[in-house]
Amino acid sequence: MAKRKPRRAGARKPKTRRTEIARGSWREAAERRRDAHRDSACARGTGNLAGSELRALVGPTRKEDGCLRYDLHRSADTPGALLLHEVWTSREAHTEHMHSPHFLRWNARKDALLASRDATFWKQIA
Repeated sequence: MAKRKPRRAGARKPKTRRTEIARGSWREAAERRRDAHRDSACARGTGNLAGSELRALVGPTRKEDGCLRYDLHRSADTPGALLLHEVWTSREAHTEHMHSPHFLRWNARKDALLASRDATFWKQIA
């Protein structure tokens, strides 16, 4: 059997999932994800410009407080179809996002870039 290397003096033992569960941090994180505010927007762009404008939103939005996930998808089957999947810590965080300069810029231009748009809000149940 191989010998274990001795730990350096002052080195901490790595955290395990069991340790996190015992402290409650893993469970609390799961609760926060379950209570998160989810928004999905499906849009059909009139050209490639809609996709590039939405891509420009991704970077600044992911840096905002309260943003857990902000992903843009393009349909593999339907040309021009886009899906924006957002997960926020709360509805208030999502509202703050809608007042950000990069979102306001997009909001002013979206009608000219999109042929159709449908947004829905979701709540995780399982």
